[in-house]
Amino acid sequence: MSRFLDNPLDPASSRLNQGFFRLSQGHLSLLSTCPRKFQHIYLDQLGLPTIPEEQQRQVLGTHFHQLLQQQELGLPIENLVQADPHLQRWFEAFTNSPPQMLAGNRQSEHQRSLCFRHYLLTGVYDLLILGQQQAQILDWKTYARPQNPQRLQQNWQTRLYLYLLAETSDYLPEQIFMTYWFAESRGNGAEPHSLSFTYTAALHNQTQKDLEHLLGSLTNWLETYSRGNLFPQVSLDLGECDGRHNRGNSGNSEASGCRFAIRCQRQGPSQTNIALPTMLDQIQELPL
Repeated sequence: MSRFLDNPLDPASSRLNQGFFRLSQGHLSLLSTCPRKFQHIYLDQLGLPTIPEEQQRQVLGTHFHQLLQQQELGLPIENLVQADPHLQRWFEAFTNSPPQMLAGNRQSEHQRSLCFRHYLLTGVYDLLILGQQQAQILDWKTYARPQNPQRLQQNWQTRLYLYLLAETSDYLPEQIFMTYWFAESRGNGAEPHSLSFTYTAALHNQTQKDLEHLLGSLTNWLETYSRGNLFPQVSLDLGECDGRHNRGNSGNSEASGCRFAIRCQRQGPSQTNIALPTMLDQIQELPL
């Protein structure tokens, strides 16, 4: 479960010598996707509350994570399990098809941070298991296993979480792996609920290079933003603004496009019903 830090970038104090800016995987993902959208949400603070249906889903996701944390700590969970049919179904799925876990020291809701350039990279692991020869990061998702696992492997949550642990522990990259567990089933439910990704020194080095490039760009954009310039927009050819290439939960193209298309003056003829922007720190349980 990804958790976004509130107001990590204060537009009133954007000079880098005033301290470290805290960045989570969500900030990195958005910054990689569209720097201008990053500016709108975190610097211009233009996000708005989510619609009721999304809020309900997010609350349920939070309760499910609390449920598994309390179980891990040996605390009573009966009241939480019985609070909602979704929670009952998800917990039953977890009980019947749990992920394979290492033997070792288990730490629930474990936070790791790393100073990188002028930034504080931060991740919160739903469960971290530190074994004698290996370490395992586990993350709970309240949606179905994605049809394209490669997208999840390339997502900044996977990359940052593995990178942080390798940089802040004595484990070699090859001794670390990350497991996602998905509460929902697809189709006949025969597909496994878990998906694991191994790590290597080559992947670690590539992530470091990508972080150097991305955060170097962020430093430059912040400096120019403090002088009144805007963050760059993505190319129109990518179709990110009008929805031509955007993918929804089912993998089908969405027609809505970016919710900031009007503000960015990129609204096409088919974009007459674009929803209002939502707060980025409220989308942690949307599928990749």
